Amino acid sequence: MAIPASLNKNLSLPVLCAPMFIVSNPDLVIAQCKSGVIGSFPALNARPKELLDEWLNRITSELANDPNAAPFAVNQIIHASNERLEYDMALCVQYEVPLIITSLAAPTNIVPWVHAYGGQVFHDVISVRHAEKALEAGVDGLILVCAGAGGHAGTLSPFALVGEIRKFYDGPIALSGSIASGSAILAAQAMGADFAYIGTRFIATHEANAIEDYKQAIVDSAASDIVYTPFFTGVHGNYLKKSIVAAGLDPANLPAGDGKIANFASATTAKAWRDIWGAGQGVGSIDEILPAAELVAKLMQEYRAAKAALLVASF
Repeated sequence: MAIPASLNKNLSLPVLCAPMFIVSNPDLVIAQCKSGVIGSFPALNARPKELLDEWLNRITSELANDPNAAPFAVNQIIHASNERLEYDMALCVQYEVPLIITSLAAPTNIVPWVHAYGGQVFHDVISVRHAEKALEAGVDGLILVCAGAGGHAGTLSPFALVGEIRKFYDGPIALSGSIASGSAILAAQAMGADFAYIGTRFIATHEANAIEDYKQAIVDSAASDIVYTPFFTGVHGNYLKKSIVAAGLDPANLPAGDGKIANFASATTAKAWRDIWGAGQGVGSIDEILPAAELVAKLMQEYRAAKAALLVASF
């Protein structure tokens, strides 16, 4: 297990920030990277598509001017509904984005583009079968989206999924699922992951592109306030109960959904994330809204304290 050298540059913590639909923007990504963690955003957040060029130009320029900045990543949705994929990938190749995070289908056609300029590809998986398919496609790392993660999450315990995948794979793993503190980052490493994959915790930051009610709802909620349902996009995901109630729906009696995957390339589908707020079960550990730099500093302090406490513990 080892973090690739190209991604290990200037890391203050072994953290890969999750690309969050609507929420992740250049302000947040730059703040994350300058704080020493890998920032990321979904390419589809740049709307219209021409805006992606501006975002990549700004991010690469600002990070290049900071010798202490960590790398950044762009998320690409590999699905027939994403009509922008080829256009967005061409820009990522042009700017030589250090890490491409792929979701849904195996990135068989994406990997050669990225490897040609020396970039890395990590793929989201929720099962061993998905991991095997991603590795067959030639990815450089796996992102294990386990139970309790925000947005489109799996159902497996991280203990189960990390353990099973480590039986046949010794490459980089990022672990997702309710990681919202420095001690949880350390626990992810102890379990066998190389990175903690953190999303929800960064919604409650000043730079995040989320309305204040959303950020405050993150602070006010507990794990019991997270609803896991396929109703809103056709794919099972975790959402804040408060936002479902505000939409006039009963969280306890949502229809099962039609099983169709949402059209990620359509601006109309943003409503599912704009009005129905995604969040993970780790919300109960979040009690304040901070600038991203202060949050990373807090996570670092917690991480070091947890490591020190573990070293002196007697068993």
